[in-house]
Amino acid sequence: MLYWLTAFSDGGDFFNLFRYITFRAGGAFLTALLFGFLFGRPLIDVLRRKQGKGQPIRDDGPEGHFVKAGTPTMGGLLIVGALVTSTLLWARLDNGFVWLVLFVTLSYGLIGFADDFAKVSKQTTAGVSGKVRLLIGFAIAAIAAWWASVLQPADMQFQLALPFVKDVLLNLGFFYIPFAMFVIVGAANAVNLTDGLDGLAIMPVMIAAGTLGVIAYAVGRVDFTTYLDLHYVPGTGEILIFAAGIAGGGLGFLWYNAPPAAVFMGDTGSLALGGALGAVAVATKHELVLGIVGGLFVVEALSVIIQVLYFKRTGKRVFLMAPIHHHYEKKGWSEPQIVIRFWIISLILAMIGLATLKIR
Repeated sequence: MLYWLTAFSDGGDFFNLFRYITFRAGGAFLTALLFGFLFGRPLIDVLRRKQGKGQPIRDDGPEGHFVKAGTPTMGGLLIVGALVTSTLLWARLDNGFVWLVLFVTLSYGLIGFADDFAKVSKQTTAGVSGKVRLLIGFAIAAIAAWWASVLQPADMQFQLALPFVKDVLLNLGFFYIPFAMFVIVGAANAVNLTDGLDGLAIMPVMIAAGTLGVIAYAVGRVDFTTYLDLHYVPGTGEILIFAAGIAGGGLGFLWYNAPPAAVFMGDTGSLALGGALGAVAVATKHELVLGIVGGLFVVEALSVIIQVLYFKRTGKRVFLMAPIHHHYEKKGWSEPQIVIRFWIISLILAMIGLATLKIR
């Protein structure tokens, strides 16, 4: 919205700053952060009054989690509210990619909100049916995958870019749509599975969003793509502003989610943020790089899949408990140890993901 202030610029004044994506990204970050600080405590107070007993705690979960009973959930509303506000304020609203990532974020946020509402209203850990959530999630992802393909250059539609290799596109044809759907749905549910300890999910999300934001900015500039041998996707640079909104909103939320958490993000936040990461990866043609940058989420999801399949086949468990962060809790690691070590792993993976821009 503020981009339109450039209409008052003569090319050398203050209003000219709004032409620069990097300046507006900084504005989006600060706006989202301020939003979190201003509305965090009032939102938590409202959630606590409305939810009463707060988020239900699993009976079969780690013993240390029972002390968290009564903590309100749906804190993702704070992140999503900060993200949407900052993006609408600072991004170019004539950019299709901006509306694409907002569509996915809000749609998955609504799915998560419905699931959280069912849990707290019925005081059960079983919310909306998993099959229903997946069905709706795949429908949203199908729209997003097709939308992204339409926005991308004709010679890149339905193509898969390979990391560490330059000037190579793998033509998936119609199969690109289900592949992109899997990326978005997989990212949403992987982040959802990771959100099991205070502060565990939000920092890796912020790290991944920042990394993907840099990638989006790079692939949206023809000079950068020429120098780095990347595939040029015009318009994706504006996604950096969206990513900055995630970082700012995430920090604002972490202020209240730091141990001991005053609020949980819930499925409202985890599904929205995971879907956002998947949508950005699809929009920028970096679907495979998301698997590196978001490697922590991949491992968390795989630990659940492996546990379920192995238990059904043998009646035994590979991990003491899944997702894998609970396995380490059972092994005696403290919650802060797990959270901080997983943050470190996320940062390392982000650096590897950024390296794909140059190592080709």
